[in-house]
Amino acid sequence: MVGSGYVDSEEKVGKVVAKPTSVVTTRARLKQRLCRISAPLRALAQRWREYSRLSGAGNIARRAFANNSFDGVLTMVGVVMGSFVVGVQDAKVILVTGLSTAVAIGISGGWGAYLTESAERNRELAELEKSTLTDLHGSNIGKAARAAVVIVAGVDGLSPFLAAFLVVIPFFFTSLLPSISYAFYASLGMALLALFGLGTYLAGISHENKIAYGVKTAIAGMICMGFSLFVEKLSG
Repeated sequence: MVGSGYVDSEEKVGKVVAKPTSVVTTRARLKQRLCRISAPLRALAQRWREYSRLSGAGNIARRAFANNSFDGVLTMVGVVMGSFVVGVQDAKVILVTGLSTAVAIGISGGWGAYLTESAERNRELAELEKSTLTDLHGSNIGKAARAAVVIVAGVDGLSPFLAAFLVVIPFFFTSLLPSISYAFYASLGMALLALFGLGTYLAGISHENKIAYGVKTAIAGMICMGFSLFVEKLSG
C-alpha cells in the first residue's frame, strides 16, 4: 500500500510538472509564430520610416491630414445643415448624398495629390540625377521619392473621406432614435467635436494653447452652420 501510494504520488508530481512545461512550449511556439508574422511588418514599417525621413513625406502628410480632414468635416457640415434647413426627413437621402460627397472629395484629394506629388518628385529626382550624373531610380533616394507619392496621396485621399464619414455616422441609427432630428443634432455635434480635436492636434504640433486652437477650428464649423441658416432665411 505504501509502495502504491508512493508511485501514485510520483505520477501526480510528473503530471503537475509536465503541464506547465507543455504550456511554456505552446507559448514559445505561439511567440515564434507571431514573430515570424510580425517581422515582415516591422521591416516594412522601418523601411517606410526611412523613406519618410529621406523624402520629408512625414511633414507633408501631417499637414495634408489636418487640411483635408478640416475640409472633409466642413463639407459634410454643409451637406447636413443644408438637409436640415430644407427639412429632409429621409436618412437615406442624407447618407447617399453625404457618402457620395465623401467619396468624391476622397478621390479628388488622393488623385490630385498623386499626380501633383508624382510630378514634383520626378522633377526633383531628375534635377538631382542631372547634377550628380547618376541614375537614382533604384537608389534609396529614388525609392523614397516614390514612397512619398504613395504616402501623401493616401493621406490626402483617406483623411477627408474618413472625416466626412464620421459626421454622417448618426444617420445609420435613425431607426433607433425617436426622430431624425436627433441624428441631425448628433451629426453636427460630432462635426464640432472633430473640428475641436483637429485644433488640439494642430496645437500639439505648434506647441500652442490646445483649447484656444480647438475653439478656433470649432468656430469655423459654427460659421458654416450659421451661413446655412442665413441662406435658408434669404430663400424665404
